[in-house]
Amino acid sequence: MKFVYSQQDFAMGTRSLLWDITKKYFTVGLIGLTVSDRYASIVSVRGSSMSPAFNPRSDTNDYVLVEKFCLDKYRFSHGDVVVFSSPSNHKEKHIKRIIGLPGDWIGTPNMDDVLKVPEGHFWVEGDNSVSSLDSRSFGPIPLGLIRGRVTHVVWPPQRMGRVERETNQRPLSSLQDRPEFY
Repeated sequence: MKFVYSQQDFAMGTRSLLWDITKKYFTVGLIGLTVSDRYASIVSVRGSSMSPAFNPRSDTNDYVLVEKFCLDKYRFSHGDVVVFSSPSNHKEKHIKRIIGLPGDWIGTPNMDDVLKVPEGHFWVEGDNSVSSLDSRSFGPIPLGLIRGRVTHVVWPPQRMGRVERETNQRPLSSLQDRPEFY
């Protein structure tokens, strides 16, 4: 038995194959976008503001896993590393460590006084204070700007692992620990 295909049959088969491939890639893209938007994403860390936690060598960028379940009820703790939109340019994303939660009193070596982190805001700073644009520059950031919490380094392979919460940067005092006259 011999099969003979016409040019029209070939064209129909090619269109059908292209349509099947397009549907599959479109579906995978929508699923990927949904996962990235709602649950988790991978983000490149650029610059040295979070060194040595990220980018300890200046010739490579770390890639980190950002989970977004924390955004459900804004569950964060001192020392969490978060990704947030810049208060001055919403297209820019920053990665910094939470130093102060709402109600905490913050005092830094560069500031002459102590200030209270307002409700609905966080105080964030980079681990490398010499080269970090953070709350010391633009003040407390609103909770609504936070896009997720960094949980793991996923690239380069030799640095893969969980991101530890570090709270030993600077002692904080909560509102209850402050005298009445503050």
